[in-house]
Amino acid sequence: MNASMNTRGGSLVVEADVAVCGGGVAGTMAAVAAARQGASVVLVERYGFLGGNATAGAVAQFNSWQTGNGRKVVAGLADEVVARLRLYGGARAHESFVMSTGHRMDRVEYAPEVLKLVLDDMVAEAGVRPLLHANLLGVDCEGRQVTGLRVLTKGGVLALRAGVLVDASGDMDALKQAGARFLELGDGEALQPATMMFRFGPIDFERFGALSKAELAALAAKGYAQGGLARAALHSSRDPYSNDGWFNISRLGIDATDPMALGAAEIEGRRQAWKASAFLAAAVPGCEDGRLRAFATQVGVRETRRVEGDHVLTAGELLAPMQFPDAVAAGAYPIDIHPAQGGALHYVPMDDDHAYQIPYRSLIPSTLDNALVVGRGISASHEALAAIRVMTISMAVGHAAGIAAAMAAKAAGAGMGAQVRSVAVPALREALVRGGAVLA
Repeated sequence: MNASMNTRGGSLVVEADVAVCGGGVAGTMAAVAAARQGASVVLVERYGFLGGNATAGAVAQFNSWQTGNGRKVVAGLADEVVARLRLYGGARAHESFVMSTGHRMDRVEYAPEVLKLVLDDMVAEAGVRPLLHANLLGVDCEGRQVTGLRVLTKGGVLALRAGVLVDASGDMDALKQAGARFLELGDGEALQPATMMFRFGPIDFERFGALSKAELAALAAKGYAQGGLARAALHSSRDPYSNDGWFNISRLGIDATDPMALGAAEIEGRRQAWKASAFLAAAVPGCEDGRLRAFATQVGVRETRRVEGDHVLTAGELLAPMQFPDAVAAGAYPIDIHPAQGGALHYVPMDDDHAYQIPYRSLIPSTLDNALVVGRGISASHEALAAIRVMTISMAVGHAAGIAAAMAAKAAGAGMGAQVRSVAVPALREALVRGGAVLA
């Protein structure tokens, strides 16, 4: 299964077995997994680098690898990413910690700039063709089949023909243009807010880390009450190369699919970061000598569109937890809803040995036959998405979708439309387990 490029009627046409739209960590894992199965893969990304929220959004930590008692629930390609980061010296040791909000969590802190190199390496070694600096213009469909994408590049409009589409764009831009159906917010629900990450330092981490849960909570409440913090939190991750920290403490209540609102949020996010930096230096022990060093390239978006899939994953199923015969990924991250306004946080932790599953059917758009979705747009309720949206779980889901996409493209054969529902789930699960994934 080989990718090809040619010119038809003056337009550049690229053909591949699998097209992945969006090069965040979910999309990159999908592309790598598909290519390792022998599929030809083109990965479309608007920036000149991969990683999405993990790099452009500078989240700087991969959260929730395990249950409360330490049972591993995310591995596979996600583990490989961390191992490769460590070879570059770009990731700290896995640790458990208490967030400034008082909740216990586990994480791996990493350097976002080094992650760009790691993802470059993985894509190149797998034989994925990265199409960077490329923006989606349109999607062509015939009935329930996606027949092609139109992409704006520096060389003009490029036509991309692929057997299977994986939408990893976060906002589900490709599926939106393909006419897919999306889930609505329920009564009393609102889109989770975005965050502008910022880098601040130097920090005396010995003093900062010695602050008790109560002291952190009191400082965060003080900062919020005084207007220095947009939410009552002092959550940060340490840069592996310095005494700087990346802070996740802004709050931007927007619909990030609204172009005017998104731009305004970038501006407001930088303003919030500047005010937060001043509060850190003035009031937080260990931060007295620090200053704002950098903003993330973009705001980190938690939620926009959620596709209507063959199965809508619910919070009740996560909390049960429901066992799915077509489970392709697992997780243990809590239900973590950031309200659009105010300083509070709705947080439902899992029991010590509690893990949940994500079914393959939640990756399949209900109205299309040759498309899959990964990342924060999968078919899940608003409350369920608040648990499964994190990057570790998104990498696990991307791993699964990439293998499934390659299987569907291979089974289609010459001249036959790919059918993602025809993928043999037992074979998919076996391939994931061979690749080190955890499914329960």
